Amino acid sequence: MGDVLAGFHAAWEFESDSVLIRFERGIRTPKLFQALGERRIPLAAIAAVTLTPGKRGTVVLRAVPRPGADPLVEAAAGQLKEGCDPYRLVLPSERETLAEYYADELRARLTADGEPAERYLVSPPEGPLHFKAYDGKASFDGKAVSFRWFWTGASSAKWKAGDQTFPVSALSGVEWRSPELFEGHLRLLRREPTPVQPTQADQDPAAVVFGLGYGPVHESLPFAAAVLAAARSASPSPSAVPPAPRRDPADIADRIRHLGELHEAGLVTDEEFSVKKAELLSQL
Repeated sequence: MGDVLAGFHAAWEFESDSVLIRFERGIRTPKLFQALGERRIPLAAIAAVTLTPGKRGTVVLRAVPRPGADPLVEAAAGQLKEGCDPYRLVLPSERETLAEYYADELRARLTADGEPAERYLVSPPEGPLHFKAYDGKASFDGKAVSFRWFWTGASSAKWKAGDQTFPVSALSGVEWRSPELFEGHLRLLRREPTPVQPTQADQDPAAVVFGLGYGPVHESLPFAAAVLAAARSASPSPSAVPPAPRRDPADIADRIRHLGELHEAGLVTDEEFSVKKAELLSQL
């Protein structure tokens, strides 16, 4: 299509296989949008397109993301307020006919059936990333997450544990809680939590906490999405079978020698001897 539809706070550029969303920068633009900058959404990551009346003489064009296709959506877990939904484009009502045209064009190009995606199709925010929470600074370089505690906010439990570094290979995911709905925190979920992680995030060395004034949504959510995507990429394939360990050559030689003695004594047939010897040799 190659056309651009501009609305409040964002513009959508329609391409043959994706929608490029460019967010505006300005004091009225949600800070999350400013932090994201722009996002390319493959059509395969879109399950449906809707056009509905908005507030105060507007219409809303929305791409419904396919479950499991976007790490940002998965990290947010339904906690984003409507105004911070990066899949919504708000336009003045006089552009409804134009918006309806683009909605129909998008629908005609969609191929996804709404089934969950097997992998992330939308690229996560690029690193390195960092943000300041209430009790520490969180940093992510693409390979590991680091928490450096602030003496003014960190609990005694975190001070006792010391600054923390977690390679993404040791993580199974993240738990993000919006400060606009809950007491905000970002918790790293470990594959083998030893000891068991504390219930309270302010006592957990694998978590940072923040309120509305500390580590706000626009910094902490893209951070969580990037860590989640990296952790999923680092997870071993369920179907992967670890290779069998190689045997000691001396041990193999001893077993073949013993097998030969059994063969000479008539306790093992020629066929059994050949098959077992080939099996032992394959372990070298």
